[in-house]
Amino acid sequence: MSTDVKTKDLRIKSKVFSEGSTKAPNRAMLRAVGITDEDFTKPMIGIASTWAEVTPCNIHLNDLAAQAKNGARQAGGVPLQFNTITVSDGISMGTQGMRYSLPSRDLIADSIETVVGAENLDGLVAIGACDKNIPGCAIAIANANVPAVFVYGGTISPGRHRGKDIDLVSVFEGVGKHNNGDIDDKELNAIECSACPGAGACGGMYTANTMASAMEAMGMSLPGSSSNPAESSEKAADCVEAGEAVYSLLEKGIYPKDIMTKKAFENAITVVMALGGSTNAILHLLAIAHAAEVDLTMDDFNRLQEKVPHLADLKPSGRYVMQDLHHAGGVQAVMKLLYDAGYLHGDCLTVTGKTVAENLADAPNLVEDQQVIMPFENPKRADGPLIVLKGNLSPTGAVAKVSGVKVKRHTGPARVFDNEKEATEAVLNNEIKEGDVLVIRYVGPKGGPGMPEMLSISSLLVGKGLGEKVALLTDGRFSGGTHGLVVGHIAPEAQDGGPIAFLQEGDLVTVDSDKKEISFDVTEEELEARKKDWVAPPLYKKGILGKYAHTVSCSSKGAVTDFL
Repeated sequence: MSTDVKTKDLRIKSKVFSEGSTKAPNRAMLRAVGITDEDFTKPMIGIASTWAEVTPCNIHLNDLAAQAKNGARQAGGVPLQFNTITVSDGISMGTQGMRYSLPSRDLIADSIETVVGAENLDGLVAIGACDKNIPGCAIAIANANVPAVFVYGGTISPGRHRGKDIDLVSVFEGVGKHNNGDIDDKELNAIECSACPGAGACGGMYTANTMASAMEAMGMSLPGSSSNPAESSEKAADCVEAGEAVYSLLEKGIYPKDIMTKKAFENAITVVMALGGSTNAILHLLAIAHAAEVDLTMDDFNRLQEKVPHLADLKPSGRYVMQDLHHAGGVQAVMKLLYDAGYLHGDCLTVTGKTVAENLADAPNLVEDQQVIMPFENPKRADGPLIVLKGNLSPTGAVAKVSGVKVKRHTGPARVFDNEKEATEAVLNNEIKEGDVLVIRYVGPKGGPGMPEMLSISSLLVGKGLGEKVALLTDGRFSGGTHGLVVGHIAPEAQDGGPIAFLQEGDLVTVDSDKKEISFDVTEEELEARKKDWVAPPLYKKGILGKYAHTVSCSSKGAVTDFL
């Protein structure tokens, strides 16, 4: 790919390898890391990886980054690899460590943007796998705004136990069954030992696979790449091609904000709705849109939810995992199905330099006789499964995932807890009864701080047979693996004096998914009386969590840390 003409054109764009005596110190230091005279005529392409040994999601990313370097080098660029952090939601779930999960998204974004800006990189390949890696990389790409491609590290293969596919959520639900006396120690251990067989992100349509699919639909990942499994030849090829694609974007002068338009975000939301994605998609897409300077609001999600059917029979509420979708044709085949039916904007630009419509012209159809994606005439649900609810308990919006939930309306007495630990103990001690509304508050972005996920307690309820008999409400978040009668992201959060702070034990709370309402039976006069003596708890002050608590915005704004 690297001809004299291309090299000359790109040298004009290069920020560091410019001619002139003032650049001599820059070049001197770069010679020490292996840059040659010939390299000084080429664009410098950063290869950002979230590789780490702390989670199977990311354990293989160093090898994938090497493939991306090969691609960028073969295309005519000078690739330079650097790393950033990751944390594992699955490992930190149910512990105080979960408070660091959402802040890690912004830490990843800030660190990648910092390196791109400080080193004056000309282009970027960002490789991420776990839940917060993907939006973190996307926010960095939008803020840095150099030609860039995101590569998803890929999904894990399902584990096998008793002839059935299982995954990490099977373990969380196994704990509930164990507590309920339905399985013994030996069976729980067998589930634990079988659930995660190798590298890759959690296998269902949980947050990582949801956000990877959204990035492909948005046009920021190469076609077909989001559903290629972690341990596959296709995934290695994705990385080589991403390195080549960034060079091509530099040639064509295509920047992330040329791709990340309002229509592109609508395509991402449409694919997330059709696939039955994670509630976290709402939070993360709002944050990415903020970075890309796109006017996206909670109301946009409800607008598209009413139009887009839920087609994918994927976990946590369905039968299949991402690897099954890959075998059925992948995200590209789903996008082609949606585009042909008029659900996607075909004129959106992508990292291939082509439009969505042009990419899909060569995309495969869904394979015959596959059962992962339902037909339009027989969808899992006629509209989307992610809904935004509003009412006197959440004036600016809360989020629920209603796929597989048969209960449309639930009214019950509030059982109110100010932290997850005490609520979990109440569930384990069988103090939460059928019909209750279990509320966990002061765990929002500021109050947590860090807006922890509640997969452990939601899985306990499912494991104990209470998944649709008890409503679980919080100003915190839920994992993409959560299913059941749950509502999260209740905003404003308790720490900010939102109505959830004034909910009292025994108040009747109503969740109505058809009306998209969430309310409690308290008069305005009573609510004002309860507010009089309320004082916000002191914000956390130490370290990254302290910085986060003092800078983070409301969840209805994406929980971003640079909202002015």
